[in-house]
Amino acid sequence: MGKGVIYKSEIEIITDPVSKTKLKKLSSELSHTFHLYFTNDGWYENNTKLIVGSDRDNASNLYSLDMLSGNFTQLTEYTKEDEAGIQGAFLAADEENVFLIVNNGIRSLHLPTLKEESYYEAPNGYHLSNLSLTADGKEIFFALVQDVLSKEEQSLGSGYLGFEEIEKARPHSKILALEIETKKSRTLHEENRWIGHVNASPTQSHLLSFCHEGPWDQVDHRIWIFDLKENKAYKVGEFDTNQFAGHEYWLKNGTHIGFHGYSDSLEQKEGKFIGSIKYDQTEQSLHSFPYQNMHIHSNSDHLIVGDGQQRSAYHGESFNDSIFLWVKEKNEYSGPYILCQHRGSFQSQKVHVHPRLSPDEKHVLFTSDMDGYGQIYLAEIPSNIKDLPLKKNENL
Repeated sequence: MGKGVIYKSEIEIITDPVSKTKLKKLSSELSHTFHLYFTNDGWYENNTKLIVGSDRDNASNLYSLDMLSGNFTQLTEYTKEDEAGIQGAFLAADEENVFLIVNNGIRSLHLPTLKEESYYEAPNGYHLSNLSLTADGKEIFFALVQDVLSKEEQSLGSGYLGFEEIEKARPHSKILALEIETKKSRTLHEENRWIGHVNASPTQSHLLSFCHEGPWDQVDHRIWIFDLKENKAYKVGEFDTNQFAGHEYWLKNGTHIGFHGYSDSLEQKEGKFIGSIKYDQTEQSLHSFPYQNMHIHSNSDHLIVGDGQQRSAYHGESFNDSIFLWVKEKNEYSGPYILCQHRGSFQSQKVHVHPRLSPDEKHVLFTSDMDGYGQIYLAEIPSNIKDLPLKKNENL
């Protein structure tokens, strides 16, 4: 197939057996279909369309999903030989361009014409990390990381092979800013640490977050800010020595960062927490909960969604493989409420659940391979969240 090809609607309506929540299964192709990484917003045209990825026709490509008709329109035509960072694609605020990493270079896709343009090629000995656009749409922030392992020694997208080894090697890493108009780049920050998760603030063009990548309990500190006005990097979040936080993301206001974490070790059930903090190290908020989340997301600190873990994470326990909701009331969170079970395996990045609240907070978008292949689901949030089952223990 090729650019512009339309695939007819695959929508199915199903009911979650635990919560009775209505789920709209948006894809059903016998291949993985997935939404963008949880930090990247793929909604556009007044939330009637969604940028997604799919492996249909034996290649990973971008598609536009029409939420009204259910039809998929193919946007790119890469082959299985291409190394395309489909899941990390970033939709510009103008809703006309998508930027992504393909074959270790940065390129744009113009949605109205489906034309592509090259913007940057990584130098030999380095590879590109994720990219993110500034709020004013003028620059692309991204990381450049030294190659320290061969391709055979790593598979970060499937099982995190090489994860600890790369961190221990202390690769030379840079954060760069690429001016879209001129295609000129400049180095903002560099160090001998594995840098990843470079995310621009959605409202403040001088702010970006990044992380020191690797096992959270082995890096010096996970969450960092780079301030272009001050030309400095600094860590964000004050935690006890046995607390480890990560999977940071910007709230919609562009000044606060959300995260989740654990105490001592992932295997320890006690000491898990969710939280947020302002970029200037003020207004830190931590709240405990009984289970590990793979990822959380929120537009503000009022409503938070998390994805728990795969069922096998805690032997003999039920319902931890669910989409959870927390609601803030009087500076405390009630929940977690079970919106639905996702039953995801988390076997690879493409089938990580990565729940994300819709812009109007009426739905949760997530990916699950509950039926064998990764598919995209949209779960409706009830008007009264407290009507949902409350996760109290193994049995509800």
